[in-house]
Amino acid sequence: MTDLETPVATPPRTGALRRAAPALLGYAAVRALGLITLAVWSAANGKSAHTLLTARWDSLWYTRVAELGYGYEVRLPNGDVHSNLAFFPLLPWLERLVSALTPLPYADAGLLVGTLASLAAAWGIFAVADHVYGRRAGVCAVLVWALLPIGIVQSMAYSESLFTALAAWSLYAVLTGRWLTAGTLAALAGLTRPVGAAVVAALWVAAITSFVRDTPSPRDTSYVANRSAPHPDGAPAWRRALGMLLAPLGAAGYVLWVGHRTGGGPLGYLDVQAQWGNGFDGGYAFARFVGDKFTSFPSALAGLGLVVGVALVVWLYVTCLRQGQPLPLLVYAGIVTALALCASGYFGSKPRLLLPAFPLLLPLAVALSRLRTPRSALVLGGVAVASAAYGAFWLNGTGPP
Repeated sequence: MTDLETPVATPPRTGALRRAAPALLGYAAVRALGLITLAVWSAANGKSAHTLLTARWDSLWYTRVAELGYGYEVRLPNGDVHSNLAFFPLLPWLERLVSALTPLPYADAGLLVGTLASLAAAWGIFAVADHVYGRRAGVCAVLVWALLPIGIVQSMAYSESLFTALAAWSLYAVLTGRWLTAGTLAALAGLTRPVGAAVVAALWVAAITSFVRDTPSPRDTSYVANRSAPHPDGAPAWRRALGMLLAPLGAAGYVLWVGHRTGGGPLGYLDVQAQWGNGFDGGYAFARFVGDKFTSFPSALAGLGLVVGVALVVWLYVTCLRQGQPLPLLVYAGIVTALALCASGYFGSKPRLLLPAFPLLLPLAVALSRLRTPRSALVLGGVAVASAAYGAFWLNGTGPP
């Protein structure tokens, strides 16, 4: 058997960083190329790369939460109110903590948190892919994630990298039977972004499946029911149950707090999001947005690109199913993808919202890992240059709303 054909055992903690080192070094190199390209491109356009990374769009809202707390609002001419209650608190909490411990202002603290979180996310993605498909696939998975066209977001003062790190390590903990760790990280993911529900669902499905698997058959006379008996992964039932209880506390706690603060009840957070134009309509608004692109020739090319992009995402998920990915990864990726594609607003943000759905990239990572090293290096190098150029162009233009 080759390393790719069978999952590897969990490496000892002392060797985990050494095992992940090629992936992390490759990730750092890709991100460095992207940042250097952004700096050169921005300078040529008379813009500040630092400002683009720390003081635009969502990063400004997170900074205001860190500096002023919750309660800041912007009232639009049409009467809509954009409240900073829409932004979950973990990233601004960390910005405030880092700023208190260092001379960094909140914006730069957010950039530092995002940078460190992106490395933690890369390591978590490697750990998951290594566990399921082997080390070589793990390295390729990290590089593919780094090379995404909107990968520059991983280096911004945004919450995507922080969320992906918590999600990846929570999923790894589920796969390796560390239920309390998985539940704690899922709770923190739920304090980071609304899509933290996907991590909770993945953990719950895995735990419930394990309980069902443990339930004795009426014909199994050799089984003695014992609630404290350990699961085959070594975790007793109470640890799995406690992990399930911990997982939703972050998201549920913040959503309920927002509902209480706004007077909107348990679902008051949805009203806050609705003011921003966000909601879940099953993809109807997005389908109309794509359809409207075909009303004229120039925009029809953009519409065709969107159709191809959505088809690629669906194909990748179907491939994940056919490859037999572990159920927690399928549940997580499926929910992240559904929430991203079926949201009713901010259509330009959908590629960014898909950034945490790293299990979708595992089929590509497996395919790359089967190539000879020179060929895979040539492919990855060419994509790295193109991705760096696109990221610099994108961030100097419309960027991630």
